[in-house]
Amino acid sequence: MADFPRDEAATKHERILEYIKGLKVGTRLSVRSLARKLNVSEGTAYRALKEAESAGYVSTRERVGTVRIEKKQGQRDGLLTFGDVAGIVEGQVLGGASGLDKPLHKFVIGAMELDEMVRYIDAGSLLIVGNRVNAHRRALERNAGVLITGGFGTCEDVIRLADETGLPVISCRHDTFTVASMINRAMYDRLITRKIMLLEDIVTTDSAPLALRIGETIADYFRLRERTGHTRFPVIDERGRVVGMMTARDAEGAEPGEAVEKRMTRPPVTAHPSMPVAAAAHRMTIEGIDLLPIVDRHRRLLAVVSRSDITRAMQFAGKQQPGETIDDLIWSGFAEEKRTEDSLPVYVGKMTPQMAGPAGTVSEGTLLSLLTLAAKQTIREIARRGHVVESVTTYFVRPVQIEAEVRLMPRLLELSRRSAKVEMELHDEHGLAVKALAAAQMIDPL
Repeated sequence: MADFPRDEAATKHERILEYIKGLKVGTRLSVRSLARKLNVSEGTAYRALKEAESAGYVSTRERVGTVRIEKKQGQRDGLLTFGDVAGIVEGQVLGGASGLDKPLHKFVIGAMELDEMVRYIDAGSLLIVGNRVNAHRRALERNAGVLITGGFGTCEDVIRLADETGLPVISCRHDTFTVASMINRAMYDRLITRKIMLLEDIVTTDSAPLALRIGETIADYFRLRERTGHTRFPVIDERGRVVGMMTARDAEGAEPGEAVEKRMTRPPVTAHPSMPVAAAAHRMTIEGIDLLPIVDRHRRLLAVVSRSDITRAMQFAGKQQPGETIDDLIWSGFAEEKRTEDSLPVYVGKMTPQMAGPAGTVSEGTLLSLLTLAAKQTIREIARRGHVVESVTTYFVRPVQIEAEVRLMPRLLELSRRSAKVEMELHDEHGLAVKALAAAQMIDPL
């Protein structure tokens, strides 16, 4: 079987990607069919299909296969799709596979008479019901998907209607209550994920970022610095890939005609658009850098983000309410004790049964989380600056009992522009139970 010449590797993938992009949404693909259609080897077809999946043109669905999907434009609206639901409930798609990427805005439990049920079904909803074929048909007629519980199937007419309308009919082995609980939990998790700020949320890729190219000189660096007022620039090669960073320190003492690649810092520290802002802040702090290039999977430059951009984003994110995470649940029962203006905060709360470990006492993980959260809250209260915890050293003096009233007592050991150290003690009615030392690095905008 013929394949593309080696020197046409880029063209080869572009041709296959263009073919995939031209397919109708919902079309099923396979390595073998793609290889035969385009007269390439199956290895080439496999690599191209994986690249298309990474680019968001196709998706592999369990029990369905690889399907052409609508490419998402990087927005995270937090909505579940019918395909997401099929994966959550470990369901089998009986029909309407072309609509797996359609979002759903609500689900309806079919536990009532059919005429009453129809009142609640509208376009974009998902009917969760057992082996009631008439209900399956009415839901599809009202532009809603169907999730059949109990492992039941449906009739051929309903499957045919699902394929015609592009509305999925999914069957799963779980009962209705379990399915509703699983979907509700997934929706809540999606809400929390949506609230986590990513680098792609705070940068724009509409215009090319400022950069130097391999072959340019120190004189070019100074001209770019003079024109823009910036002092740090990524250095890219002929393919747009980031290969280094050029700063004022790198250029110091260099001849104007010297090539930037001889003076630049390498290897460069980079990030992907999907990295959380907090993780990027931690990386910049640990690496001691003030400009972070954002690259795609091929290391091509997409944008840059500065430390001040990160700090502003974290300040904004700190005002958001992302939902009830594990940390929120642990910290929810604690409140700040009344104190004088000059004293440090003391937090008082009760250990709940959910905090128990295998031994029946409060688990070590919960105690560590409590002390870490209290330390972070103390640093935030005193310094009022962004920070990342580097390490926590913990000493468990004795077990803490469930239902015990405890006090978290901080003591600030060190606070500077770059770092902070807080000693934390957890006391119950018998005295000291746990002690910890938390070290954090401060994040300052430059």
